[in-house]
Amino acid sequence: VMHKLTKATAIPQAVKEAVSLRDKGRCIFCGRPGKPVAHVVRRSQLGMGIEQNIVTACDACHRQMDEGRTREAMYAHAVAYLKGFYPEWNREDMIYKKWR
Repeated sequence: VMHKLTKATAIPQAVKEAVSLRDKGRCIFCGRPGKPVAHVVRRSQLGMGIEQNIVTACDACHRQMDEGRTREAMYAHAVAYLKGFYPEWNREDMIYKKWR
C-alpha cells in the first residue's frame, strides 16, 4: 500500500496529461520538448503532485532546477509562469499538510 505522503507527492497520470497540455509539451524554461514531471515546490519539501505544482521541463532544465546554481531563478520563473494560469497560486497551498 502506498504511503499517504508518497501518494500526495506522486504525479498521477491525469495530472501529467493536463500539465503537458497546458505547457504544450515544451520545457517552460528553454522551450525544448519536455516531460510534465518537475515539482515546483520539491517533493522533499512535501510539494504535492498536483497540476498547480508541476511544470514541464526537459531533462537538462529539470536537473538544473533540482541541483543547479540557477535553482532560485528557475523557481521564481516557474512560480511566475504558474501564476499566469493560477493567479491565486501560493506556495503554502502546494505543501502536503496532513504530514505535520
